[in-house]
Amino acid sequence: MYGSEEIAVTSRPAGRSALRMGPAELVQAAAMARRFYLEGKSKIQIAEEFGVSRFKVARVLETALERDLVRIEIRVPAELDADRSDALRARFGLRHAVVVESPAEVDESPDPENLGEVAADLLGELVSEGDVLGLAWGRSTIHMAAALDRLPPCTVVQLTGVYDAGTAERGSVEAVRRAAQVSGGEAHPIYAPMLLPDPATAAALRHQTGIARAFEYFDKVTVACVSIGSWEPGISTVHDMLSAEERAHYASLGVAAEMSAHLFDSEGRRVGRDLGERCITVEADRLRRIPEVVAIAGGQRKAEAIGAVLRSGLVTSLVTDTAAADLLLSAEPGPRPALERADPDG
Repeated sequence: MYGSEEIAVTSRPAGRSALRMGPAELVQAAAMARRFYLEGKSKIQIAEEFGVSRFKVARVLETALERDLVRIEIRVPAELDADRSDALRARFGLRHAVVVESPAEVDESPDPENLGEVAADLLGELVSEGDVLGLAWGRSTIHMAAALDRLPPCTVVQLTGVYDAGTAERGSVEAVRRAAQVSGGEAHPIYAPMLLPDPATAAALRHQTGIARAFEYFDKVTVACVSIGSWEPGISTVHDMLSAEERAHYASLGVAAEMSAHLFDSEGRRVGRDLGERCITVEADRLRRIPEVVAIAGGQRKAEAIGAVLRSGLVTSLVTDTAAADLLLSAEPGPRPALERADPDG
């Protein structure tokens, strides 16, 4: 499991600078530091105990840090990179960013499986009882669902059709069922392909009872989990479902990324919107209204696509790896998207 940052504090005379304090000062400073950092007492409480002003307590605590009497260590699990996570969050204006160490072995494949494990723990933090959790198709979301071991009671709805109707039981449908089983809530899967031959067929499927029932929940989704694909073979399921002529057409429009059958150029602008008319998927405008949208994507081959989707403003949080994070942080910043959503903690 992945908890929040752990703060370890030791209070002891350490280093030459601390020895410049007299013995009485050292003992008092150590005692005050222990009360404040380890026992959680306020400066006012400490001042009353030692018979000094709270301003004196503040000066003593500051001096204790300056003179190495107190050492503060911030520790997170080794597989999480706190510095890159914070830098990525600030760069793209995200609500949450979690960067996981890339596998030690050289691997060009995207979305290491450990991303799903970390994303599963993140959902355990973000989802509250009574929420509606939406899951879009993607290998990373399937890995995430398989790793789930805790979720508050919530409803789980599928946000897209499946890559291949013949593999539905092993893909996003099973992911929805797994998440609902862990949470003890209702499951609303979609037994339909993501991409249809034409808009009329897609429209007819959307009106089928089971699919229409799932669509009714789209406006109620409070937390969504999505995947990101690059516009190249094997990295985007939508790319792989299209004909060579269709791929060339959308490539000519400058497609750099795909998310839930929505296409984006490198600046995060949506292109090729006609594709959505043929797809069973949550609309982009509905995605934007969801308070928390968590994207799971990693690997060097997906870095450009991740950046494009982040610039769209449709994603509020990201789980990625160090390989993708380094490329994202080294790229030109570009405009930071505004999160047009209500603060879930407000």
